Amino acid sequence: MRLYSYWRSTASYRVRIALNLKGVVFQTVPVDLVGGDQNAPGYVALNPGRAVPTLVPDDGAVLTQSLAILEWLDETHPAPALLPGDPVLRARVRAAALTIACDIHPVNNLRVVGKLKAMGHSQDEAVAWMNDWMMRGFAAFEALIAPATPFCFGDRPGLADLCLVPQLYNAHRWGCDLAPFARLTGIEARCLSLPAFDASRPENQPDAT
Repeated sequence: MRLYSYWRSTASYRVRIALNLKGVVFQTVPVDLVGGDQNAPGYVALNPGRAVPTLVPDDGAVLTQSLAILEWLDETHPAPALLPGDPVLRARVRAAALTIACDIHPVNNLRVVGKLKAMGHSQDEAVAWMNDWMMRGFAAFEALIAPATPFCFGDRPGLADLCLVPQLYNAHRWGCDLAPFARLTGIEARCLSLPAFDASRPENQPDAT
């Protein structure tokens, strides 16, 4: 199984955590987003969205979009499960995960920030933009998760935690004020103490610079 990934990509980070949690052996194929590897014709043929991650299982199927990949992994490698069995709770977990994957991540992504700069905005303005959307999103996320569990929805990490930890990596990177979100940073610390999360950290990837 091959995972086309960029070390700092939060979407790739989510998938790395899931693969490691489930004990799936995979090979990382680096895609340098800063260097423009995502625009190479061979990669565009694989992923027309010119993004990461792309997962190619042993059967040669090509899977894109991190949340779709995570659901495929949960269906094909069910233990440990990323989603609970109860339909209402499943919907709540998905809602929290999507708050990060759909509301925060897209407007903080490298190409969006690059477009802001191309339109004349400064680096400081771009960082302020990212932090504003992260603060709003984290507030909504915190209100959606369980109020007093070790992880977002229980005693072990699931889909929401897999989205939260990479987004918090970005928040630390850009100096986002996380003081109001002690619940989230507490979950982050518990997650990162687990081997699957630790192995998935950006700085532990083969293409980290």
